[in-house]
Amino acid sequence: MALLPVIVDAMSRQGAGNMALELVSADGAPLPAFEAGAHVDLHLPGGLVRQYSIASTPADLTRYVLCVRRQAASRGGSACVHERLRVGDTLTISAPRNLFALQPGAHHVLVAGGIGVTPLLAMAQQLYARRASFELHYYTRSRSEVAFERLLQERLGPQHVQVHCGDEGRHARQHLPAALQAGEADHQLYLCGPAAFMEHIAAAARVHGWAAERIHSEAFAPPAAIVQGDGDDAGFEVELASSGQVFAIPPGRTIAAVLQEAGVALSLSCEMGMCGACLTDVVDGIPDHRDSVQSAQEKRSNRQMTLCCSRSHSARLVLAL
Repeated sequence: MALLPVIVDAMSRQGAGNMALELVSADGAPLPAFEAGAHVDLHLPGGLVRQYSIASTPADLTRYVLCVRRQAASRGGSACVHERLRVGDTLTISAPRNLFALQPGAHHVLVAGGIGVTPLLAMAQQLYARRASFELHYYTRSRSEVAFERLLQERLGPQHVQVHCGDEGRHARQHLPAALQAGEADHQLYLCGPAAFMEHIAAAARVHGWAAERIHSEAFAPPAAIVQGDGDDAGFEVELASSGQVFAIPPGRTIAAVLQEAGVALSLSCEMGMCGACLTDVVDGIPDHRDSVQSAQEKRSNRQMTLCCSRSHSARLVLAL
């Protein structure tokens, strides 16, 4: 995958603990077009690669705006952004990828938890530009943590945006968007934030009749099952449909690691089941899905799987490689 050189043109604090980066093309050309919900791989100093959603409007290709929250338990990415990056630094990014795109609907309900607002902010701007019907609900612990507050309040406005702060008594546990109770068949719901937050909102939506295919989510952290496994890490085989080659995947090793070691070309990025770069079509077999990219419905279909973290319930998987 070709990488694009970019320059850090501006950095700004966006609420306590959040740092926004404005990236422009190193050669001054427009950046690649994207649709709201897309993310890029950001290649940081020291060889770190992290995935960040584009928060800016798809209508402006002069720059991409990313926003990174400083994580206490950082694996290096957020610490690098907050402590090492400076305006003028040259970095590289991937082309935008989108596994969280807007779907056709008469009304769009966007619900963000914390820094999960970033892809939803791009969605809100795209919908606003189209004069489409939407509402954005943004949950934070306190008003001091709200990112892009001026854009939310002055451009999108209170007719589209509601900010719910926990220290003001507006926890998601007690105050859910009224739109969840009145979701019509042509309404779409988008969730982004911590896993427990998203599951709470999704569960409430399902109680009120929202169909699974109208609930879309994107995680900002890998679920525990991806990191630790689910206790069923038995070995299995992978067959490549194009050549008939068969590879043994032993316990403790991923499909991606074994195939790469054998010289099979793969697209990899986060290696944690969060970005979708390694999604591969399944020809036969039953995957053990451990990613946070696909929806529950997509996982049930077994049409695709992530090679970086998922395993197999069947003795052999046949992959479209």
